[in-house]
Amino acid sequence: MKKWVVYAGALLVLSGCSSVPLTGRKQLLLVSDQEVLSSSLTQYTEYMKTAKKETSGKDASMVVRVGKKIAAATERYLKQNGLQDEIKNFSWEFNLVKDNQINAFCMPGGKIVVYDGLMNIVSSDDELAVVLGHEVAHAIAKHSNERLSQQVMAQYGAQILGAAVSNKSAAVQQVANSVYGVGAQYGVMLPFSRKHESEADYMGLILMTMAGYNPDVAVKFWQKMSASSSGQVPEFMSTHPSDARRISDIQKELPAIKQKYGK
Repeated sequence: MKKWVVYAGALLVLSGCSSVPLTGRKQLLLVSDQEVLSSSLTQYTEYMKTAKKETSGKDASMVVRVGKKIAAATERYLKQNGLQDEIKNFSWEFNLVKDNQINAFCMPGGKIVVYDGLMNIVSSDDELAVVLGHEVAHAIAKHSNERLSQQVMAQYGAQILGAAVSNKSAAVQQVANSVYGVGAQYGVMLPFSRKHESEADYMGLILMTMAGYNPDVAVKFWQKMSASSSGQVPEFMSTHPSDARRISDIQKELPAIKQKYGK
C-alpha cells in the first residue's frame, strides 16, 4: 500500500507540473483551472455584493483604462507565445471600491479590485500600471492555483492520493473555503507568499512595459508606498518582501526589462 501511495504521489506531482509565463519557474498545480475559477468566483461575487463600487469619476475611469491596456498586452503576449488557450480563463474586471485601505487584490480569472485609499498615492496612469501589472501577473502566473494546491497537499497529505483525488471537487471546495474565505473584514482573499509577490513584481514590470507604460516610475511608487505605511513588519514574518528588498530588486531588474520589452 505504501509503495502505491509513493508511486501515485510521484505521478500526481509530475502530472501537476507547469511553468509560469515570463519567468519559466516550475510550479505544482494540482487543481484544475475550472475548479479554481469556480471557487474563487463564488467568493468574489459575495464580496462584490457588499462592496461599495465606484463607477464614475476620474479614478474609476483610470482603473478601467489602465487595466484594459495591461490586459490587452497580456493577451498579446499569450498569443505570441503559444499560450492562446489560456485566454479563455480570463474575463477581466477592474473595479474601484470605496475603502480607505491602501491596497488592491486579484482573484483568478482576472477579477481585480483597487481600493480608493490607494488612489491617494497614485499620481499617474504609469503609477497605477505598477499596481495593475502586479495584480494581472498574479492571475496569469496562477498563483492562486499554486497556493490552493499547496493547501490541499498540506491538509490532506497522503490522503490526497486516495479519496481526496477521487472526489477532488469536494476536497478543493473545503480547502478553498478556508484559503479564500477566512476573512476578517471581507474574507480578504488569498495571501500570496513572498516568492509570489516578488515574481508578480517582476512580471508586472514587464506587462506594464509591454502595455506602453514607463516602468521607471515603479521605484518612486514603491518608495511612496513605503512612506505611507505605518510600522514595518519584519520580512520573515510577512507574506510580502520588505519595502527595501522590493525596491532593490526592481532597480536591478529594470535595465534588462526596458532593453528587452521597451519600444
